[in-house]
Amino acid sequence: MWILFGWHTWFGESGRPYRFKITLTPKGLPEGGGIYIFVQRRFVFFLFPLYIGKATNFRSRLIGHERWWEAWWKRGATERHVLVIKKGDDRARVEEDLIRNYQPRMNDILVPRGKDDAPNNKRLRRWWNIKRWFRIPFFG
Repeated sequence: MWILFGWHTWFGESGRPYRFKITLTPKGLPEGGGIYIFVQRRFVFFLFPLYIGKATNFRSRLIGHERWWEAWWKRGATERHVLVIKKGDDRARVEEDLIRNYQPRMNDILVPRGKDDAPNNKRLRRWWNIKRWFRIPFFG
């Protein structure tokens, strides 16, 4: 049963890993703010992010979240993953990095619209340009 509790690593578009804590109940929410992901788990091992968001206070944001009922009832979300990040700028950067990589169904603002759609965050845009510069043209 240790698979359903504990930690899970999600990777951003930049390739950077972020280690999230899995919470199934409101009692498992940490103090402070950060990034959260509504996750649908299929066949125990396969995790699909449905919604990625940021919060300044997890308890006030996630208890009674307006998108949680849609994620749980319509899309089959089973759990919430949370990552504590203290600075607001870092929260925005990590949220955009994760949304651009996974493109969850319930997020629509930060999802890239094409292959030439650069990130809004300055640090992410720099790495995106470097990665794009070294891309081999024949292999996508």
